[in-house]
Amino acid sequence: MILTVTLNSSIDKLYLMESIQPETVMRVKEVHNTAGGKGLNVSRVAAGLGEPVIAMGFTGGFNGRYLESLIARPGIRCAFTHVRGETRSCINCWDLSSGRSTEYLEPGEPVTPEDVRRFTDDFLREMPRADCVAISGSMPKGVPDDFYCQLIRRCRAAGVPVLVDTSGSRLVSAAAEKPDFIKPNEDEIAQLTGRPVSGREEAVRALKKLYEEGISNVVLSMGAEGALLACGEGVFHGRPPKITPRNTVGCGDSMVAGFAAAFSRHLPILEGFRTALAVSAASALSLLTGDFDPADYQRLYPEVTIDRIHA
Repeated sequence: MILTVTLNSSIDKLYLMESIQPETVMRVKEVHNTAGGKGLNVSRVAAGLGEPVIAMGFTGGFNGRYLESLIARPGIRCAFTHVRGETRSCINCWDLSSGRSTEYLEPGEPVTPEDVRRFTDDFLREMPRADCVAISGSMPKGVPDDFYCQLIRRCRAAGVPVLVDTSGSRLVSAAAEKPDFIKPNEDEIAQLTGRPVSGREEAVRALKKLYEEGISNVVLSMGAEGALLACGEGVFHGRPPKITPRNTVGCGDSMVAGFAAAFSRHLPILEGFRTALAVSAASALSLLTGDFDPADYQRLYPEVTIDRIHA
């Protein structure tokens, strides 16, 4: 079972528009509402891979109840901590004529110290049932800066593997706690190692450094070129087959879900890498974020290639 943590959840609204013309009245062609937040994308994809999921985080108000109705599906159990503030909304306006989109992301209502304490209690109650924990995304105001570090330490004390996918100072502090998995981008790797990264060779050295410092699995996603993985078996370059993507938003979350599924099933990490690359590519073929067609995944899985590039 996978436990996902999404502290700054949202109602994600996708507006499909024939074209976007600023400073005019525009009519939306289609609207798609989903339970948003990186961890909830992980939840949906992991459940689609057949893994039972406990979805945790903060929800509040009418939007919070609506979000829980959107994420509730076979394989996902909601265990959110309810707060007084209204769950935020995030809007993605997609111009169908150009294929470009503009996002409007609300900051989210602050939470109180009592809310944080109640979430911690809820987390400690649910965490022992999990085979791994996936912590994703940002935190609302009111959550202590070191809160992800606290959760990582709790997981380590219980012997539960923890995957972290966040950014900025949250990633830096979380990486110092040596979680079992991180997925930084090139800028974040430079921030973690203190050296700029330019090209694959420098990226490989940086990934190896982070692995040698105690992070068991470090992944750098490279879009259509696949991803690099540093782990106990070496450094690997994985490539998905060529596809024509429809929507690449959330593909990184799908990759985290693939690795989380492998942790939950106690599979070899390279099998998890293949799963992650295949489900990420399948997600890029879906219009909706955090979604994939199982038939696409089954077709793409055997076409993924993985090569060792450093021992």
